[in-house]
Order: sequence, then C-alpha cells, then structure tokens
Amino acid sequence: MTRTTPQALDRREIARWVARDIPDGAYVNLGIGMPETIAECIAEDKEVILHTENGLLGMGPPPPPGEEDTELINAGKQPVTAAPGASFFHHADSFAMIRGGHLDICVLGALEVAANGDLANWSTGAARAVPAVGGAMDLVSGVKAVYVMTRHCTRAGEPKLVNECRYPLTGRGVVDRVYTDLAVIDITPQGLAVRELAPGVTLAEVAGLTAAPLHDQRSTHRESHPDGNSAPSE
Repeated sequence: MTRTTPQALDRREIARWVARDIPDGAYVNLGIGMPETIAECIAEDKEVILHTENGLLGMGPPPPPGEEDTELINAGKQPVTAAPGASFFHHADSFAMIRGGHLDICVLGALEVAANGDLANWSTGAARAVPAVGGAMDLVSGVKAVYVMTRHCTRAGEPKLVNECRYPLTGRGVVDRVYTDLAVIDITPQGLAVRELAPGVTLAEVAGLTAAPLHDQRSTHRESHPDGNSAPSE
C-alpha cells in the first residue's frame, strides 16, 4: 500500500542540510543524482574541495544556462565549473585518491540503507538490470565518512531505511549518516538514531515510514533547518 510522506523537503532543501554539515576544508566526492545538488548549496564563506572521479579536484557549481562547456562535466555527465586552483588528472589517479584514503566525505544516493550501515545503491538485482555501480564500491571502502542523501521512501511509498537490505550490497556497514526529506539519521552501534527532523515532521511519522527501529538522539536545543529558520526538536 502506498504511504504518504508528511511535508517532505525538496532535494535542494536536503542538499542545504548536507552542505551545512560538511566541515570547512573538507575534500568531498558527490555521487550521481541528488547529491550533485550539494555543489550549489555550499556557503560562500566555506571552502569545500569537491572531487569527481572522472578526473577533477576543485569542481564548482553548474554554469549558468548557455555557458556550458561540453568538455567540463562531472561523473554524472552534468556540466560543471572549475573552481580557482582546480586540477585535472587521469582516471587512475582519481581512483588512487579514493582508494588511498585522501577524501574526507562522499555523499551517495541509495536504494536501501540497513540499520547496521549496509548500503545498496547500484542494482535492484533484477535479471535484466543494467550494472551501474560506477565508483561507489571504491568510495565506500576508501573515504573516511559516507553520507547518504535520498528520499525516505520509494515512489511507491516503501521505506528505504530497513533492517536488512534486499538488494545487492555496495558495502557492508559503511554508512555513517543518512539525510532524507524527513530527517537526519545517524548509524550507531544501537541502530538508526534520529539526529534532526524536518520542520513540521514528527518522530512518530518518521518511525511509521521506516522499516527498522529508531532511537531519538535529538538535542534539547533548537536546531537550524535547511530553510534557514529554527524550529523546536519535537
């Protein structure tokens, strides 16, 4: 049965949530799809060095319409800009950066995330599914912290946060934090811990759309939300 998500944030609001939590000076890889939006949401007073595995360190936001350079794209083949001081390099060197532990954070999309941090984001396992793992397996094994940015539920209303992934895994126990349109959730030894809720969303609503137990670890102070306003942690 289809479930309705309450007052869900749009992808740009989720991206602003993620961008807020990326520390100044971090080296970050943004996955294909929703995570690409984060490049447009990083505060001007914060220096974040964006990496894309097709060979660019110092990726900037998308160019204005009409100013695209067809030879300057990210791993998702979307047009990007190069920040001052950016460098270009061979594909193998790019993966040496990933596998060598030189990136601080990667932000990936997901089909499912399990309560123990398992990630499935490359295939549904269907017989005719086209393999699309890209660099995800390298990223989750080589980057210091793995964030997931995704809708809380599928288009059919099924939970993406589950006790155990049904789909082929990208990595076991690799996810540190999940940002959805409803909440920010940390992966802890005790399972899924709610760090923050979207404005107007209750813990009970999120729990009803999650196929694994939730623990409430919100602070008692007022949280800063992606719309720039503050709201009580309720």
